[in-house]
Amino acid sequence: MKCGANRVVKGKDDGWLLTVALIEGSNLATLSSSGLSDPYVILTCNGQKRTSSIKFQTLNPLWNDVLEFDAMCEPPSRMDIVVCDFDGPFDEAISLGNAEVNFLKSNLSELSDVWVPLQGKFSQACHSKLHLKIFLKNSKGSTIVMEYLTKMEKEVGKKINMRSPQTNSMFQKQFDLPPEEFLIDDFTCQLKRKMPLQGRLFLSPRIFGFYANLFGNKTKFFFLWDDIEDIQVVPPSLASVGSPSLLIILCKGRGMDAKHGAKGMDQKGRLKFHFQSFVSFNAANRTIMALWKTKSTERNGQTLEAETKTESLQPQDNESFQGLEEVKMLEVCSSSLSISANQLMGAFEGGLLEQKIVEKSGRLEHHATPWEEVKCNVHQRQVSYKFDKSKFRYEGEVNSIQKRHPLTDGNGWVVEESMSLQGVLLSDCFSLQFKYQVENSPTKPLACTVQVLVGIVWLKSTKHQKRIIKSVTSNTCLHLKEMFRQVEKELSQDK
Repeated sequence: MKCGANRVVKGKDDGWLLTVALIEGSNLATLSSSGLSDPYVILTCNGQKRTSSIKFQTLNPLWNDVLEFDAMCEPPSRMDIVVCDFDGPFDEAISLGNAEVNFLKSNLSELSDVWVPLQGKFSQACHSKLHLKIFLKNSKGSTIVMEYLTKMEKEVGKKINMRSPQTNSMFQKQFDLPPEEFLIDDFTCQLKRKMPLQGRLFLSPRIFGFYANLFGNKTKFFFLWDDIEDIQVVPPSLASVGSPSLLIILCKGRGMDAKHGAKGMDQKGRLKFHFQSFVSFNAANRTIMALWKTKSTERNGQTLEAETKTESLQPQDNESFQGLEEVKMLEVCSSSLSISANQLMGAFEGGLLEQKIVEKSGRLEHHATPWEEVKCNVHQRQVSYKFDKSKFRYEGEVNSIQKRHPLTDGNGWVVEESMSLQGVLLSDCFSLQFKYQVENSPTKPLACTVQVLVGIVWLKSTKHQKRIIKSVTSNTCLHLKEMFRQVEKELSQDK
C-alpha cells in the first residue's frame, strides 16, 4: 500500500496502530466562484491530528496519502474527519463536510475499504464522500491488555484482574462490541429515571455501558468515554438511600443511541444519566473517574510527547540564523506609538510585559531562552510557541531565533527573527524572516515608530507562492497591530 502512496505520514512506537489510506474524494462541495475547491482532509483520533496533502482546483481529488497515528495503549473509540477548502496557510479553514468513524460500531474488515459519506449542508446536497482504507492492529499482542490494566490499577488504587475469555466474550456479545474490547470492571447500581431500574454498569477502555433484565424486559445502552463532558457527584439523599450518586452529562449531540436510558436532556442539548445505590460507591467512583480522566487527557492532546517537545528547547548554533539580506523583504506594518523604543522592547525582554502580551495574543506554551551575547552589542535567543486556534483561526507551532542590536545612532533597536513553522499548511514550502526596527520619535519625548518587514524563504518550489504571500502579509499585519496595541495598553495601565 505504501509503495504507491503520494504522501506518507509515519507513526511511531508499539501498541494499537491506526493507519488510514486516504484514496480519493467524490463530488466534493465548492464555495468558490470558480466552481472548484482546494480540498484537504484533517483526521483526529485520541488527541492526535493528521492532515493530508492539498489537491488544488478539483471536486474529485485523488490523494493516495497514507496517514499513520502514533501507537495508542488502547484501541481508539472514534476518528473524526473534516474536509476543508484551502485558502492560505494563515487563513481560517473552511469546512466542506465532516464524518465520523466509530470503531465500536464498525467491523474492521468493512473499514479496510470503505466509502464514507460526508455530513453537512453543502456536502449532503452534493452527495460528497471519501474513499478510505482503515487498518487497526495491535503490535503487542495480549501484553497490551496487561499493560493497560497495570496502568489503571495505579489510577484506581486497587488490583484489577483480567477477566476470562468467556466473560469478555459474553460482554462483547451483550453490547455488540468488537473482539478487541475487554471488560475492566462492573458494578451493581440503579439507573434513575421516573422509576429506578436495578442493573449493572459495565466499564471497558472505550465504553460506559448499562444492562438490566427485569422479568425479561431488557434495557441496555452504552456511550463512549469520549462522549462525556462532565461527571458530578450528587450528595446523599433519601431518594438515593443515603448514599452519593453519579450524574453523567454528555457532550451536546453525543450518545443519542443511548437516549432511552437518559434521565433527560438539558437546554444545551446534553443528555444526562443518573446512577445511584451503588454497593460500593467509592470503588465505582474511583474507577469511573480514572477511566474518564484517561480518555479526557488523550482527547485534549495532553500527552507526554507534547510536553517533552517544548522542554527540549536549546539555544542553537549562531550559524543557523539566515541573514535578512538574502531575502526580499516586504513592509507589512508601520505604526506610531505613544511609548518609547525601550518600553516597546519590553515585549521582547522575557519579563512580565512579554508574558502578558503572549497570553493575550494567543501564543500557547511559550518558551524563550535568555538573551545571550554572540558578539559586541548583538544578543540572541530562541523562542517557541503554539498558535491558539481561538485567536489565530489556525493551528501550528513556531520555532524561531531572534537577534537584537541597537541602532548605530543609539536611538532605537533592531530585532531580526528567523522563523520555522510546523503543523501549518504548506509550511514545508517556506520559512519566514522578520525585521522590527524601533526608533524613538525626534519630536516627542515618549513616542516611537516601529516598522516591520517580512521576507519569505522558499524551501522548495510551489506554484502557489502568490497565495502564500497574500496570506502571510495580511495575517501578519493584523496580529502585529494587535500586539502593539496591547503593549501600549499594558504600559498605560502601569502608569
